[in-house]
Amino acid sequence: MLKALHGNRKVQLLLGLVIGILFGFLLQRGGVGEYDVIIGQLLLTDFTVLKIMLSAVVVGMLGVHALRSLGLVQLHPKPGSVGSSVVGGLIFGAAFAILGLCPGTVTSAVGQGSLDALFGGLVGILIGSWIFAAVYPKLQKPVLSKADFGTITLPQLLKVNAWVVVIPAAILLTAFLIWLESAGL
Repeated sequence: MLKALHGNRKVQLLLGLVIGILFGFLLQRGGVGEYDVIIGQLLLTDFTVLKIMLSAVVVGMLGVHALRSLGLVQLHPKPGSVGSSVVGGLIFGAAFAILGLCPGTVTSAVGQGSLDALFGGLVGILIGSWIFAAVYPKLQKPVLSKADFGTITLPQLLKVNAWVVVIPAAILLTAFLIWLESAGL
């Protein structure tokens, strides 16, 4: 089934659209499309965003690795580098701080009728993507390729089975989430 899906681009696009709408809806229901919640996260006074995203990381990490262990999916890590991570983090962080939304929460804010998310966020994403695509060739070698670490994953680096990293990471993240909740954060 998954191999047939992998070969059908139209179904992939439709599935991506449906999952994206569901993702935006769930973010909106979780309250992370609200400016005050996002700013609260940036000011370290409201940890709703962190709790939702870490919960998604735990569920996604366990789900992807379970599917991989069953032979239903293959991982295709993308190459990375310190240079691209720093540049991406600076662009993301600056836009996040200015608008108070990230690409995921922009979708939920637009869905609930936020005009600043529509015009500032969605238009900003499109313009920013266009600018980055235009300057990418000039940045690739001198900046983005610095300290290239390739496609290696943490389990590959440690030369261990993926579950040796996944299970402790899931336990630690879950314990951290429980602590955040019990601390009233």
